[in-house]
Parts: sequence; structure tokens; C-alpha cells
Amino acid sequence: MNHKHGKHVPNSEQSVGLMKRRDLLQNGSILLAMRFACALAPVALAAATPAAAQQAAPRPHIIYIVADDLGWKDVGFHGSDIKTPNIDKLAHEGARLEQFYVQPMCTPTRAALLTGRYPFRYGLQTLVIPTPSKYGMPTDEWLLPQALKEAGYRTEMIGKWHLGHADRKFWPRQRGFDYHYGSMVGEVDYYTHSSSKIRDWYRDDRPLKEEGYVTQLWGKDAVARISGHDAKTPLFLYLAFTAPHAPYQAPKDTIDRYKHIADPTRRTYAAMISSMDDEIGKIVATLEQKKMRENTLIVFMSDNGGNQSAMLSGDADVSKLKLPADNGPYRGGKGMLYEGGTRVAALANWPGRIKPGEVKEVMHVVDMFPTLAGLAGASGSKGKPLDGLNVWPTLSEGKPSPRQEVVYNIEPFRGAVRQGEWKLIWRTPLPSALELYNIAQDPYEKADVAEKHPEIVVRLQKRIEQLARESAKPMFLQDALGAIKGSAHGPPALPNEDAYFTQRN
Repeated sequence: MNHKHGKHVPNSEQSVGLMKRRDLLQNGSILLAMRFACALAPVALAAATPAAAQQAAPRPHIIYIVADDLGWKDVGFHGSDIKTPNIDKLAHEGARLEQFYVQPMCTPTRAALLTGRYPFRYGLQTLVIPTPSKYGMPTDEWLLPQALKEAGYRTEMIGKWHLGHADRKFWPRQRGFDYHYGSMVGEVDYYTHSSSKIRDWYRDDRPLKEEGYVTQLWGKDAVARISGHDAKTPLFLYLAFTAPHAPYQAPKDTIDRYKHIADPTRRTYAAMISSMDDEIGKIVATLEQKKMRENTLIVFMSDNGGNQSAMLSGDADVSKLKLPADNGPYRGGKGMLYEGGTRVAALANWPGRIKPGEVKEVMHVVDMFPTLAGLAGASGSKGKPLDGLNVWPTLSEGKPSPRQEVVYNIEPFRGAVRQGEWKLIWRTPLPSALELYNIAQDPYEKADVAEKHPEIVVRLQKRIEQLARESAKPMFLQDALGAIKGSAHGPPALPNEDAYFTQRN
């Protein structure tokens, strides 16, 4: 199979009424998938470059930090009133990645990161894995932690997994991580560590009971793992916060930092982000104390744009709240194929190895697999053909990106692809809709120019159709029970704890 890659660049104008109608149609497509799921019936193999070829540096420790539902503008380096001094310092002393793309929702983005492959290739492209569902990341996918572990890295994960929870074969320690501490499903209460009143809290596969605020517990554990790590062994630490995903909860003293914010939900949301930033500051300080900082690559990103839809908030009922995320000038948010759902706040920092500044070249989260594997001297070609490309020269020096195409997503009811400056969104539920944007001139997607450029529409439609033929069927749509119950957020289908302890003892 051949993938064409089109170069990305970063808009224009049109009627606000038309935008609102189309935004409603976008949300309607998602709702259609959720309510009627039962009724809906050129791979660029980027072999990882050996570390020696990437400027002959020692293999770095890698700290990969993911925020959850973070708005594009909800960081200081994008002009927010939310205080994120530690994230901002990493951003200003490293590369601020201003065209960094992810999938429009949580599970697909995490899958894309760990496989280096678009999730439509293995059935994880639609929505997320609902808590009552029993499917997960296919076990024949070769994951980044497996590649790094094989190359001699100590691989550790702290935080939210959301790539399969009902069977332990899907869990982090069965997928290449030496250590895991955290939760398996999409979100947990920040104090009870439960989802739908079922506790979802584990260390190394064993159910765990403890007290504390989730973000602080995970930050504290990351500090402890780094403090106890033998720096002679390269470390890959994947730290996946749930902040600032709903439910909106934060310690009172952190909330009190934002007394000037009138809206109580936005005030708590800001505190959640500040709490995450506090923990990131402690992690960086620990790296410095351990004399590991100079040889540590830190990557930070959100898993999708900030949420603007109550139906995509998971278990928490936020229907009566004004949702607090701010995606700045970008249109749409979580779950949508517009830039606000897929272009996220992101940075990369490695002292002396990454040139500080703004990087406007296009990258996609699938590119992280071959890029990190290359730095680690790991194989990027042991598994299935990658969609990711090695973007280290782009990441470190701002050189032109090899990425010429972004596939926003391919689903039975919608798809979007960008080649060069042209982006097509195609929604097929009747009445169907085609929208074309020139992202270089119109990054905020104000002016649909489909009628002016029919030849480009046809070309990109053919590309979407080709990718659709290559797609695996979405597991969400095949899992009728999960799709129906997932819409209503039933209890998580986690393995029975009593049976587990009986079996172990």
C-alpha cells in the first residue's frame, strides 16, 4: 500500500450562521454514531534511524507527558490566564509545536502514539472504548514500549491507559511496560479513584486502595520512579494525566489561586491544569537533582482539543455546566474534525539538542513512534508498516517536515484528510456535507471553498475513499452492547478483584 504525504502549513471568512449549522452537523454525526452504532453497519514505512545517525548523541531518557482534554489556549505559552509556569518554561526553552496534530478523541490518539499507525487501520478510530466494553488494542500491534524495552530501555507508565480494560491481555504491563500505576478506563473520580462507583486503581496489575488527589498521586509517583532510577539505564516514562478531563475537581488551595475567575467550573478547571503544572515542575526538578536533565527529552501534548460537548464528557454529568475549555481561535473541539479538535498544545524539550523556538511545520502523533525509536536505537520496522515518519530534524531544528499528509480520521460516517494546505472534511450521513479549507490561508476554518475548487474536492474524496477501503471496521460499532451502554456510561467491565486475589493466592 502506498501513502501520499502532503506538506502542511497553517485561514479566510464566511457567515457565522453557516458555521454554526455545520458545527451542529459535526456534533450530530458523533451523536448519530453513538445512538445508532448498531445500525451503522500508502503506508509510509519509516524505519527508525539508528541513534548514531541522529547526531551521535547518547540515548536519551524520554519523559512523555499527555494531558487530557486540554484546550489549545489553556496554557500560558498560548496566552491563557491559567498559570502554567513549568510547562511554559519547557515550551520557551524548547520547541513549541504549533502544527502538532492528534486524533479527535482520547483512545484513538493514545493508540496512534503507541503504534505509530493511524487507528483506522486496526478498528480504534471511532469514539473511545466505553467502560462496559470488552475490546482493546489488538494484541498483534507492536507498541512503542515494546520496541524501547527490546532496545534496553526501562519502560514505565503512570496514569490513564484507556486502550483496553476488560481483559488483562490489553493492560500496560502486558503491552511492553515494566511498571504501571494508575487507571484503565477513560476517567476516574479524582478522590475516590472510581468510575461509575467501581474502583479503577492499580499498581502492577494489582488493585490498590489509597487516598489522595489523582494528579498529585501520579506526579508524586513519577518523582519517586525517577529518584529511584539507575541513570545508566535509559528510561521511558509515559505519564498520562487525566487532568483536566471531567469530573471537574481540584484541591481547594489550588482553586483559591483563581478567585478572579467568576465561573466556578472554569475556576476549578484552571486549578486542575495548575495542579498538573505543579507536578511537572517537581518532575523536572527531580531530573535535575539526579543529574539526568541534560540527557532527557520531555514531550508534552494534549490527547485532543478541549471539550465543548457535554455528551463527550464521559461519566460526569456536565449538562448544566458551561464547559470551560478554550481552544483559542480554532474551530470546534474534542470529537470534531476541525482544527480545534485535532491541533493541540504541544512541545518538546531536550537541553542542547532541541533548538528553542516556534516550530510551524506539520507533525502528527503517529510520527512520535519512529522518531523516538530512532533516538533510542530501537527498531521501527518490527511490527506492521508505520504511518509515522521520523521528524527528528523538524522537531530539533525546525527543518522542513517530511509529512505531506495528515489523516484526521476515517470512519464509516465521516472522514477528513489534509494534503499540503488543502483540507477536506466529508460527512456522509444524510444530508451529506463536503467542506474544503485552505489551512495555510484559513487555519480557523471560516471559509468553506468547496464550490470554488471542485477538482481538489474530487481528488481528496478519492483519497478518503481509498483509505476507507483499507480501514478495519470500528470496534465501537461492532460492539453493539458497548456502543449502547457506553452512550449511557455504564460501569466499567474490569476483571473481578476477588477472583484475581483468589487466583493469586
